[in-house]
Amino acid sequence: MAITLSLTFFLALGATTAQAGSLPPEKVLSNWYRLVLELVRHTPTYSPPVASRSFAYLGVTAFEATATGPGDLRSLAGQLNALTPAPQREAGKTYDEAVVLDAAIAFAAQNFFTHTGPTGQRALAAMSKKMRAKVADGLPDDVVARSEAHGKAVAEHILKWSETDGGAVVENMGFPLEYKLTPGPAHWVPTSKIAQQQTPLLPAWGKNRTFAMPDGATCGLPPPPEYSEDKNSAFYKEGLEVYETVNTLTPEQRAIARFWSDDPMLSPTPPGHWISIAMQVLDQEHAKVDKVVEVQARLGVTLADSFIGCWDAKFKYDLVRPITYIKRLMDPKWEALLITPPFPEYPSGHSTQSGAAAVVLADLFGENHAFVDATHEADGLIPRKFTSFWHAAEEAGISRLYGGIHYRSAIKLGLDQGKCIGAYTNKLKTRK
Repeated sequence: MAITLSLTFFLALGATTAQAGSLPPEKVLSNWYRLVLELVRHTPTYSPPVASRSFAYLGVTAFEATATGPGDLRSLAGQLNALTPAPQREAGKTYDEAVVLDAAIAFAAQNFFTHTGPTGQRALAAMSKKMRAKVADGLPDDVVARSEAHGKAVAEHILKWSETDGGAVVENMGFPLEYKLTPGPAHWVPTSKIAQQQTPLLPAWGKNRTFAMPDGATCGLPPPPEYSEDKNSAFYKEGLEVYETVNTLTPEQRAIARFWSDDPMLSPTPPGHWISIAMQVLDQEHAKVDKVVEVQARLGVTLADSFIGCWDAKFKYDLVRPITYIKRLMDPKWEALLITPPFPEYPSGHSTQSGAAAVVLADLFGENHAFVDATHEADGLIPRKFTSFWHAAEEAGISRLYGGIHYRSAIKLGLDQGKCIGAYTNKLKTRK
C-alpha cells in the first residue's frame, strides 16, 4: 500500500467517530506521519537536510512521550547530545496513551511546519481537531486533560532542545545571500540557472549539533579521487563512466533512477522515502506502539545525523559535479537524466543516508528482511521488491550514477559513511 496521500485526505479526516479505545496509539502515530510526509512535499523550505531534522525531532518526541508511560522503553535523555530528561507523569494518575501521543505529535508537527503553505496549515488544523475528537471520545474529561497536558509538555521540552542545534532557522530556503566560491576547476560551481541557486544549499549544515554521533566530522571520509583532466586518470575515468552510463541507460536503470529521485516539492524527499519504508514494514508486522516509536526515533536520528555528516564532507571537499566536468571536457551538449542538486558532489547524500538507514533498520528487523516498497505508487511508479534493507540502500546509491549526478566513489564511500553513522545510532539503549 502506498504511503503518500493527498492533503485533501487529511482535510476530510474523521468522517466517522471512533469509540473510546478503538484508535490505538500506533494508529495515531501512523496517521500523523502520513500527514507529515505530505507536508514535507508541500513546504518549500523542506530540502532533504531540513526534512531529516524534523523527522528526528518528531521521532524523539513520540518516543519520549511514550517512554514516560508503562512498558520497557528507556529514555534517550543523556544519550542524545544535550537532551535532558522530559517531564514525567504524575504517580498514581491515569493517562491514555493515544491521547498523550496525539497531543505530543500535534504540537510538534504544528511547530516544525510553521512555514508550510495555506493548504498544509488547513490540513494540520483539520488533523488536530479530528484526531483529538477520535482519541478523546468516551474518555473521562480529567484523563483527557491530564494526558494532553503531558503530551504537550514533552513536545515543548523537545522543541526547546531543537532550538539550539544550529538548524532551527532556515533563511532564503537555505541558500546564503552571499557565498564565495572556491577557485579552481576541481570545485563546485552552480549548475542551475535559477538565481537563488547560484549559492549552494545550507553550506553550514555540517556544523549543526548531531544527535547520536559526536559531531558532523565523526564519520569523515578520505578524499575523493584527485581531480584531473588527464584521460588516463582515475577521476577522468569516473566522469567518463557517468557520461557513458547515462548515454546507454536500460529501461530498468531509468526506472531505478526515477524511483529514488525523491525531488523536493515533488516527493517526501530522500529521508521521507526511508520513513515511508519503515512505515510499510511496521504496518505489515502490525507493530505495537513501543516498536513503532522505537523505529521512528532511531531511524529519524540516523537520517538527521547522516545529512549533518554528509554535508560536513561535501563542503570540506567541495567537489565539482559530473555535469560541469562532462560539459567542460567531453560533451558541451550532454545532459543528466535527473536535475543536479545545488551543492557539492562528494559524497552522495542518497548513499550516506541510505547506508545509515539500512544499518539501523537491519538491526531492528533483521539483516535479511525482505519487503516491497510502494512509496511512490500513488505517483504512478511501480513498487519495487528488495531482499534486504542493504539491497535497497545499494540501489538508492547506484540510482545517482544512473541519474548522472554522482561519480561512483561518492556512492561507494557514501554508503561506507552511512554504515559508520548508523553504528552510532545502534549504540543507543532504547529498552530497559
